[in-house]
Amino acid sequence: MRKLIVPALVLAAASVAAPSFAQSYNRPAPPHQGTQHAGYGAWQSINARQANLDRRIDQGVRNGQLSRREATRLRGEFNSLLRLEANYRRGGLTAWERTDLDRRFDRLSAQVRNERRDYDNRRG
Repeated sequence: MRKLIVPALVLAAASVAAPSFAQSYNRPAPPHQGTQHAGYGAWQSINARQANLDRRIDQGVRNGQLSRREATRLRGEFNSLLRLEANYRRGGLTAWERTDLDRRFDRLSAQVRNERRDYDNRRG
């Protein structure tokens, strides 16, 4: 059930705020690279980052890099971030709010990366 809710929230957010995704924050992607992580070149939409984080958490659980406890904690932080984004979007995203969301997504992305690489849940 939970796997259906997050993509539904992402889709709902995308349909409401689609016009704002046309902005590139004056950092256009080179034509041969497309969108990349926000810190490594081109800007990536908030919804794309959400979908990417959700996918990475799922993969970590499937391949044993994340324990259920780690995944539950990361998903809790992910869902808190979704709620914060929904609150920000009510009045339209300001530049400060976009920056705040980008910073929070960067931090959560780093947490996912670190948890997947910490070998806590590996056998052998």
